[in-house]
Amino acid sequence: MGADVALQCAAAGHQVVLYDIDGKALDRFVSELPGSLRGYRLMGAALPSFNAQELLARVTPSSELSALAGCDWLLESVTEDWGIKESLYRALREQCRPEAYYGVNTSCIPITRIAALMAQPDRVVGTHFMNPVPLKRAVEVVQGYHTSAETLTATRELLASIGKSAIVVQDFPGFVANRLSHLFMNEAAFLVQDGVAAAPEIDAVFREGYGHKMGPLETADLIGLDTVMHSLDVLYQQYQDPKFRCCPLLRKMVYAGVIGKKVGRGFYEYGR
Repeated sequence: MGADVALQCAAAGHQVVLYDIDGKALDRFVSELPGSLRGYRLMGAALPSFNAQELLARVTPSSELSALAGCDWLLESVTEDWGIKESLYRALREQCRPEAYYGVNTSCIPITRIAALMAQPDRVVGTHFMNPVPLKRAVEVVQGYHTSAETLTATRELLASIGKSAIVVQDFPGFVANRLSHLFMNEAAFLVQDGVAAAPEIDAVFREGYGHKMGPLETADLIGLDTVMHSLDVLYQQYQDPKFRCCPLLRKMVYAGVIGKKVGRGFYEYGR
C-alpha cells in the first residue's frame, strides 16, 4: 500500500520520500517499479506515459526517519497495530515540521486516538486509500474530533493533485469501508470453515451475482489475512460487538503464516 501511494504521488509530479525500516522493502520498490507500472497500465490505471527511471528520479528511498523532516505531508501506511502506530507517531512528532499534515492510512484505528499523540492534532486526518491504489479513484477521508476545516481542504487538494476524489466520513472505528468490508471477509471465512462453499464459489457469488470486481476472500488475500485479523480485533475491542469476532479459521491461517498474496498462499495459491 505504501509503495503504491508513493508511486501514485510521484507519477503526479510530487517529490516523494519513501520511508521504511526495512531496507529490503525499499529495494523491492525500486526493482519492481517497472513491472508495477506495466501491470497497472495494462489494468487501465490512468498513469502518465513516462518510464520508471523518470519516476524514480522523484522518489528518495530512506530507512532514516530524519529524511522526513522537511515533508509537507506524511502519508503513513504501517501495519494495523496500535503499538507500532503509536511509536511511529511519537517519533514523527519529534522529527517533522510543525506545519506538516498527517494522513493516516488505517483500516480501523480511530483517527482521534492517533491525533492525540501529536502537538497539533488539528493537522491529522484519515486518508484511507483503496487497494490497489493506482486503480481506485476514491479515498475515504476521515475527519477526527480535532481535524480542522483547513486540513480537510488541504487533503482534498492533495488528493485531487494525484487524481483521487475525497469521500469525507466521520471518525468511528472502521469508518465506512472497513466496517462493512471486514464483515464480508470474516463471514466468507466462516462459510469456508463451516463447509458451506469453497473460496472460488463464494467469490463468484460476489463477482457474478453482485457485480463486484473482487470477492471477499480474494480481497482478504490481497490485503493480507494478518491485517484483516488485526482490524477485526480492533473493531471487536472498540465496539465490544460479537459480530466482529474473528473467524477461528482466519486466525489459524495467520498463525500458520498462510496470510495471502504477499507470501504466495492464502485462500488461494499464488505463483511467486
